[in-house]
Amino acid sequence: MNLLIKGGTILNPAAGLYQNLDILITKGRIAKLAPYIEDKNAEVIPAGGKIIAPGLIDLHVHLRQPGGEGKETIKTGCAAAAAGGFTSIACMPNTNPVIDNELLVHYLKGVVEKEAVVKVYPIGAITKGSRGEELAEIGLMLQEGIAAVSDDGNPVESSYIMSMAMKYAKTFGLPVVSHCEETSLAKGGAINEGRQSTLLGLKGIPDIAEAVMVARDIMLAEYTGAHVHIAHVSCARSIELIRMGKSRGVKVTAEVTPHHLILTEEDVGDFDTNVKMNPPLRTAEDRKALRKALKDGTIDVIATDHAPHTREEKSVEFDSSPFGVVGLETALSLVLTELVAPGHLSLEKAISSLTMKPAQILGLRTGKIEEGAAADLTVIDLNKEIIIDKEKFYSKGKNTPFDGWKVRGVPFMTIVGGRIVMKEGKVKFKGEQ
Repeated sequence: MNLLIKGGTILNPAAGLYQNLDILITKGRIAKLAPYIEDKNAEVIPAGGKIIAPGLIDLHVHLRQPGGEGKETIKTGCAAAAAGGFTSIACMPNTNPVIDNELLVHYLKGVVEKEAVVKVYPIGAITKGSRGEELAEIGLMLQEGIAAVSDDGNPVESSYIMSMAMKYAKTFGLPVVSHCEETSLAKGGAINEGRQSTLLGLKGIPDIAEAVMVARDIMLAEYTGAHVHIAHVSCARSIELIRMGKSRGVKVTAEVTPHHLILTEEDVGDFDTNVKMNPPLRTAEDRKALRKALKDGTIDVIATDHAPHTREEKSVEFDSSPFGVVGLETALSLVLTELVAPGHLSLEKAISSLTMKPAQILGLRTGKIEEGAAADLTVIDLNKEIIIDKEKFYSKGKNTPFDGWKVRGVPFMTIVGGRIVMKEGKVKFKGEQ
């Protein structure tokens, strides 16, 4: 059946459009945009007072499958994405085994076809086993449909290996997603090195552990002509390096997570392992710099770095707990509440960083609303208030620092290829009517 979304306000950053228009969806595509549309054969979706945005895209998600199904599966992770308003996600390769060859990419796509309610774009490993020693079969993985390469979770420590990876990636037109961490500086650290680590007696991770590798990878991108995308930027030092790289014409893009935009090292005060992530939360000054960089375009994208862990893994002492928090089901509401509402970021900029910009980085044809485009849409209720409740997450991971937070602005409906996969918080799995 056709879908007819009536009375909503379309926010389409790709076209600078912010207008009340109806949307007619036929055969999974946007057939018509107009101030008033009638179609007696369509299911009508009243959207008065709501925002219709391009489907949200998260280019940094850990689905854990294969090998980590106790933490997350493709089915549960994609359901979490749909619940959070995301229509497309890119999944990192640090699974067990690592997605470092075409057979595993093929396997992943097969599971996605059967179980995923949103679009999934695999990211292949840069090196075999993500060990940083030998390049993975990037060309063969590309033939199976990878959207980028990354050893996320591990830095590529060898500058020679990273430069070779960039040269190959440039040949194939793939972005290189860089986990920037100088491990000899970060080793053994649990939170940001500074006042809070001293007060809590925890070994710190200095901001230069990130910035040193950001500098190296920008220089390598300049040398090779490749596109490097800096993952989970956390500090002001990195931002200055990215800004300088962009000013020189280097093909460098960057992302920031909602938790780094909202929290600081001070939020680790009670040793809550749900506030332990890598890179760690930094200072209030770093947070201010991140917000400014997102606003002025130095940082291109908001990405969740959704990293689910089991309750047992997180229910240990702080030093022993794994890094990572979940984010798919809270990202949009947190951005609207903590950044847009106080005026740190415009609504259009927020939506752009969650739709158009990640689509451009990954070379996707999504991230926009126009006639003929795939009907990937997120309908947003800016006025609805909820209390974040981790026990209601579709994700297996409950490791969030935002449990109990009151937020205003939620995804009302998620539409993927013309199919409603989430409405008012309820996800419709494949095979359900």
